[in-house]
Amino acid sequence: MSCSPAEQHAVINIELSSELADSAQNGRLILLIATDSTTEPRFQLSDGVATAQAFGLDVEDWAPGSKVQFNEDVWGYPLKSLKALEAGIYYIQGVFNRYERFDLSTGHTVYLPPEKGEGQQWNRKPGNFYTTPQRVVVDEGNIHHTLKLTEVIPDIEPPADTEYIKHVRIKSALLSEFWGRDVYLGAHVLVPEGFDEHPEARFPLMVFHGHFPYDFGGFRIEPPDENLEPEYSDRFDVPGYNRMVQQEAHDFYKQWTSADFPRMLIIKIQHANPYYDDSYAVNSANLGPYGDAITFELIPYIEQQFRGIGAPWSRFLYGGSTGGWEALAAQVMYPDQYNGCFAACPDPIDFRAYCLVDIYNHENAYYSNGPFRSTLRPGHRDYLGHVDATLKDMNHRELILGTKSRSGQQWDIWEAVYSPQGEDGYPQRLWDKRTGEIDHQVAEYWKQNYDLRYILERDWETLGPLLKGKIHVYCGDMDNYYLNNAVYLMEQFLESTQNPYYQGEVAYGDRAEHCWNGDPDNPNHVSRLRYNTMYIPKILKRMQETAPAGADLSSWRY
Repeated sequence: MSCSPAEQHAVINIELSSELADSAQNGRLILLIATDSTTEPRFQLSDGVATAQAFGLDVEDWAPGSKVQFNEDVWGYPLKSLKALEAGIYYIQGVFNRYERFDLSTGHTVYLPPEKGEGQQWNRKPGNFYTTPQRVVVDEGNIHHTLKLTEVIPDIEPPADTEYIKHVRIKSALLSEFWGRDVYLGAHVLVPEGFDEHPEARFPLMVFHGHFPYDFGGFRIEPPDENLEPEYSDRFDVPGYNRMVQQEAHDFYKQWTSADFPRMLIIKIQHANPYYDDSYAVNSANLGPYGDAITFELIPYIEQQFRGIGAPWSRFLYGGSTGGWEALAAQVMYPDQYNGCFAACPDPIDFRAYCLVDIYNHENAYYSNGPFRSTLRPGHRDYLGHVDATLKDMNHRELILGTKSRSGQQWDIWEAVYSPQGEDGYPQRLWDKRTGEIDHQVAEYWKQNYDLRYILERDWETLGPLLKGKIHVYCGDMDNYYLNNAVYLMEQFLESTQNPYYQGEVAYGDRAEHCWNGDPDNPNHVSRLRYNTMYIPKILKRMQETAPAGADLSSWRY
């Protein structure tokens, strides 16, 4: 039996200032507790062992001036209850991720956090409310404190056009119809050297898929900042990595503008949505027709505006991680619209290896169960196999940030993209977020619609002739998220193909972690900064071999 409020020893109230809002609010209220005072608690929540503590509550019709109570019964991560806090000094903060109403074309009404130009980040989203951090003392699990939401995250200034980087934004008719409000797609376009001086040239198009880009990163006209304080990279064990990043970006600029570099367009797409920082570039029951909108609305518009060749033989896809999955998925879903994909460290491309879960045959995602014991499944490792988070950890953190797949995080977006729409208008759960119990009916829907290996194998008779020579997949064999396991399964199928043989490439990096892109000559911390030049030789060769008679192979080689 839960305690009544009067009997609770641990209670933290959060009040909504009437100066911030003049009407009732809906959203997710997040309470954060940290031991480190050097950074705001809202920036310390993670999957790792150094994470802050957090609790979350869905709030409906919250009246300005009133309070919401977090007590011992509110579920948390990683500690499950406020009463589990040990005696000590803590720094606490509240963040309110505000939701808006969406009336979908499916007839459902849902409440979701709108994208505000930040790439669906709850702790940085413009318009979200938060409290200033407060120092509190906990004595034997006793805490009584009140926070007040008085701050609002400011708007983000959009990036400005430069000589080489242009920004486009179009209203998508397809997406606007689905979401019941105006929806826009954006892109950052890197134009070639001599673009204005050669109006007769028409250019191939490279689509660099990946997470939400504020701007076209990795391109820097200026030399590295001499006054930049060098920072150590814990992940790569490299000193001064921030300086290295600037140097690589400047080196790319010098390559891009050099006399012998092929002239082409490269785009990074902005397709953040109420569920995540991008849409996974496919059509989805819960996100709408993003695949069609990108392929048939945005890309033709860009090609028209920036003199693209505008033919499938001149379009290529590449990216890593989420972008790797998107590159392969767009090639598979639109086989005759692109001429090749280069998928690095892709998100799971075979759901028998959904990281370490076989969603078709396992009963539980979090545990490997035997007759006398259960073992937690790892979620994240380093290149030596040291585990610092489990799948349970990662999913429980997301559940604190949002119910109904609304956390804006990795496992929830897979669910939002791949799952059927539930009766309430939200994505159907693949597994119970608390227990890990898998719903195999939902898994079957994933299989038929988004398991890329299964789709290729099922439809190879028709897809094979359209994809011959177009599929290239690369992954480190010590990928931090075990993504190499699905690549192994994909490779087994691809190597078995006949009539036609796939005629592509699958390669692995020895002890390489996440973001390895197929570069056999450089360490991962260097190669991950060279996606824009890594595949150019392969792309040029592909175009020369496959361009139709009379195709323009010369106007863009000035």
